[in-house]
Amino acid sequence: MNTPKIWRLLALLLAFVVVAASCGNDDDDVSEPAPAPATEAPAPEPEPTEAPAPAELVEVSLQLQWVPQSQFAGFFAARDLGFYEDVGLDVTIIDGGVDIVPATVLDSGAADFAVSWVPRGLVPREEGLNITNIAQVFQRSGTLQVSFVDSGITSPSDLEGKLVGNWGFGNEFELFAGLVSVGLDPQSDVTLVQQDFNMTALINGDIDAAQAMIYNEYAQVLETINPDTGELFQPEDLSVIDWNDVGTAMLQDAIWADADKLETDAEYRDIAVRFVEASLRGWIHCRDNFDECVDIVVGASPPFGGPAHQAWMMNEINALIWPSPGGVGIMDQALYDQTIDVATSQGILQAAPDAGAFRRDIAEEAVANLEAAGHDVYGNDFARRTVEVKEGGN
Repeated sequence: MNTPKIWRLLALLLAFVVVAASCGNDDDDVSEPAPAPATEAPAPEPEPTEAPAPAELVEVSLQLQWVPQSQFAGFFAARDLGFYEDVGLDVTIIDGGVDIVPATVLDSGAADFAVSWVPRGLVPREEGLNITNIAQVFQRSGTLQVSFVDSGITSPSDLEGKLVGNWGFGNEFELFAGLVSVGLDPQSDVTLVQQDFNMTALINGDIDAAQAMIYNEYAQVLETINPDTGELFQPEDLSVIDWNDVGTAMLQDAIWADADKLETDAEYRDIAVRFVEASLRGWIHCRDNFDECVDIVVGASPPFGGPAHQAWMMNEINALIWPSPGGVGIMDQALYDQTIDVATSQGILQAAPDAGAFRRDIAEEAVANLEAAGHDVYGNDFARRTVEVKEGGN
């Protein structure tokens, strides 16, 4: 082998190795770019979702004791302002009338709840209708016996020998009890006259004293022109017997429910709490939003009386509810006991009803919910307004 040639090949190979090593250690030389870091795939757009559909409203019916008027303003306000819908209810309000007994309608299943005076609910209950008072809305009685000052009638004893108007249909209980309280027999010591639901007979002189609600018929006299003066009758023209003062007043408007269903149907009881809560919220609203509630009642179909009459009524109805010392809708035991004492002593009831005649738990739960929502359930600062009386209540 040619030795010089071998050395030339080795020298060339050595030079190549040196150059390669030098290139590998030179930081200034451009190196092959590093591969780009892997990137995550973009997250997929979320699927559009629809808002959950509102729960279907539960249909509920309420039987009134009388025709639409401010006596029931809280219920109309709860319906028209969406308070019932807020608790999941779709409420139908059924008008009352002279020949309608709310307790009977309720017991028959034709209504889910009813508004009735306490004695007008207790008498049918004693006769076998299993209904119960679940919220005592009115804290005072609004029933009066009204006469003109010149009749000389200032107390129940002055009714002896007089022509005394009354409506019947269970509205006469306080009158009869008041007569008996002063030793008069309603069937023999006075002449009872079946009275229409107005004050025409009194104004015309056909009777000496007329039954009146402070929120309705009493105002009807004040809305009438006195023929002797050419001006509206004034309060000083009238003499009033207030059964609250006599001590024979009986509790009036309350919410009644089916007692059997409350015990056997948990859903019905839950509906009862929600119904009472929204209804009492309506009454709170009418206390604090007087004009709006008058407008709501005037818009009811058919309304009873004109705007001025409904304003008078709203004012006096509020005064029967507020203040509510134990919370609106909560039964006052002393007033209940007085109602029972009057009813049993006068033979309106044969015996005191059992403990199931009323219950507080539903109203208490409803009031607790209202308080938690920030509502004033007592109305301790309530005061009557001054309402302008207009002819015919218009």
